[in-house]
Amino acid sequence: MAKDIGIDLGTANVLIYVEGKGIVLNEPSVVAVDDKTDRVLAVGSEAYRMVGRTPGNIRAVRPLKDGVISDFDVTEAMLTYFVDKLNVKGFMSKPNIMICAPTNITEIERKAIIQAAEKAGGAKVYLEYEPKVAAVGAGLDIFKPIGSMVIDMGGGTSDIAVLSLGDIVVSESIRIAGDKMNFDIVGYLKRRHNLIVGERTAETIKIQIGSALPVDEPLTMEVRGRDNFEGMPKTITINSNEVEEALHDTLQQIVRAAHSVLAKLPPELAADIIDRGIMLTGGGALLHGMDQLLSDALEVPVVVSDSPLDNVAKGAGALLEHMKSSHKGL
Repeated sequence: MAKDIGIDLGTANVLIYVEGKGIVLNEPSVVAVDDKTDRVLAVGSEAYRMVGRTPGNIRAVRPLKDGVISDFDVTEAMLTYFVDKLNVKGFMSKPNIMICAPTNITEIERKAIIQAAEKAGGAKVYLEYEPKVAAVGAGLDIFKPIGSMVIDMGGGTSDIAVLSLGDIVVSESIRIAGDKMNFDIVGYLKRRHNLIVGERTAETIKIQIGSALPVDEPLTMEVRGRDNFEGMPKTITINSNEVEEALHDTLQQIVRAAHSVLAKLPPELAADIIDRGIMLTGGGALLHGMDQLLSDALEVPVVVSDSPLDNVAKGAGALLEHMKSSHKGL
């Protein structure tokens, strides 16, 4: 018998939840392709190690951009590789797949995601919206007649939603999240320090010393790159407050989006959110001070979920099991 699987098809990482086993796969959404033959050479962690370091004929491709598929064939190859690796197919049966997407995707993007999952070996494929799935994975009971608000900051999108009675009441999805923050850091280093660095270095800076708020005792970090004028290798030291300055405008856009969701709420649900607060999830939740920034700006308590990176995959698995137990078409 095939085991059902939940997939968090993220711009930065793919996580897969297998029924009865939990999360069994967490790898970067990267595929290395040989340009001459179009052959896939590596997928996931192995391909990620090649980013920025490949010879001319090999490309490290990120087939998802802003939470949606930008290269269908490569996405399909990546998903097929991961599903095959898990060995979840039965002798004569295929797994049902729950896959997650941002709330603002178009019908064409929606069909592309479902088709990629079907070609990767899914029997029935269900598509759910990320903030709903993340809320379930973070432990919120979204099926009660009480408002729950979640902000899911991923790699490609930040999804903000208020849920009640098992569905989304108000939501907003903006294509501003972790990847945009990496680009902000790259741009800041070039402007302020004449230093050229790659996306991977920027991500390391964000993770190690990033901050959403100015701090009294900033952390520092040595950064190596290439001098923009002389083209020679160069090392500089930057601190957390410089990273905050680099990220400031992007983070304010996320705050404004959350504000606009709160502004659209019916009064009873708004009262629930004031009582219960907001659940912050996704990789962006790990940025130092992000919860405080949102809480100060929105005047509502903000809590970071226990395992922000896993919530969407966990929630997809939980929703599949919920559907099974209520016999809705499974």
